[in-house]
Amino acid sequence: MDAFSSFFDPQMGSRNSWSYDSLKNFRQISPKVQTHLKQVYLSLCCALVASAVGAYLHILWNIGGLLTTLGCIGCIAWLLATPPNQELKRVSLLMATAVFEGASIGPLIHLAIEIDPSILITAFVGSAVAFGCFSVAAMLAKRREFLYLGGLLSSGLSILFWLQFASSIFGGSTAIFKFELYFGLLVFVGYMVVDTQDIIEKAHLGDLDYVKHSLTLFTDFVAVFVRILIIMLKNSSEKEEKKRKRRN
Repeated sequence: MDAFSSFFDPQMGSRNSWSYDSLKNFRQISPKVQTHLKQVYLSLCCALVASAVGAYLHILWNIGGLLTTLGCIGCIAWLLATPPNQELKRVSLLMATAVFEGASIGPLIHLAIEIDPSILITAFVGSAVAFGCFSVAAMLAKRREFLYLGGLLSSGLSILFWLQFASSIFGGSTAIFKFELYFGLLVFVGYMVVDTQDIIEKAHLGDLDYVKHSLTLFTDFVAVFVRILIIMLKNSSEKEEKKRKRRN
């Protein structure tokens, strides 16, 4: 019996993922996979802390920009090209990636702090809650159930890319910008589920590369966080604009 087979009752013919019995089925994930998931999420937490350090460095010295973005891409490529047996080097590259990523989104974070610091906290908590909920959903679901969403999400990502490309050339309306934001958030939340289940499936098959898996979840988290933060900043600016109009 596989680790997820008990999440489905063949007699009832329906999923019972969110019942108490389903929650107990976490115990049936093999110890090897449990250990791997602990390593993945611990590494993810460390990467998020490193990313916060990168954002703080930007606030201090205004280092975020094109160079840090290129540095982030370079570290990711270097990490993926490094053999799995060089564990310390790969973990260091993961942390460097997170620092560069944090510095790259530093201008956005700095803007949020200047407008209203509570926006930043709310966006982070919202991203963490979404990440936690959808990760749990992926763990409770039947193996491979959500992996088939990958093709649909890839199509959504392609749509986003072409929308941004067309907007940069021809210009885009506010409605298109809002669609990109909300649709992009939906796509990357979907990737949270797919990537989490993909990691579990790979771990069952013997792929225990926790550094690479942490990198995957880190990029998902940042993508969701950035979009939630932009949405909240935009809503805040619209509210302020309405208040000014009422005063005038």
